[in-house]
Amino acid sequence: MAESPGLPARGGRSGPSGQGIKDLPVRGRATCTGFIESVTHQPPSEQPFFSAIVVDALEHGSLLAGRGGSSRKSYQRLRVVWLGRTRVPGIEAGVQLRLNGMVAPVGGLPTMFNPRYEILSRQENP
Repeated sequence: MAESPGLPARGGRSGPSGQGIKDLPVRGRATCTGFIESVTHQPPSEQPFFSAIVVDALEHGSLLAGRGGSSRKSYQRLRVVWLGRTRVPGIEAGVQLRLNGMVAPVGGLPTMFNPRYEILSRQENP
C-alpha cells in the first residue's frame, strides 16, 4: 500500500492508509483514522443499533479548522452506526481505530453505517 504524500498525520498517527475526520468527503467511500469520543446504547424497547462518535484527537479545545475543495467539507466528528447490534466488541470511548465505509450526511453529521474497522490502540485504565 502506498502512502499518500498529501495527507499529513494529525495527533501523531493518522496512518498511511487513513485520513482524518476533517478530510472526509461529503459522500462516498472513505478510510479514516480517529478516536472514539463516546458511544450510545439503545434501550431494549428500540430498534437495535450501536453508535459511536469518532474524532481526530481526544483533546479538549482542539478545533480543527480547515478549508476543503468542493467535494470536501471540514467536519469535527463522524457518527458510526452498526445496525442490528446492541454492542460491538472492542468499541468503547478512548479507542483509536481505522474505519472503512461509505460516508453520507445524516442529520448534519457525516455518518458511516456498518463500516469495516480495525482497532489500532486502546486507552489504558489505571
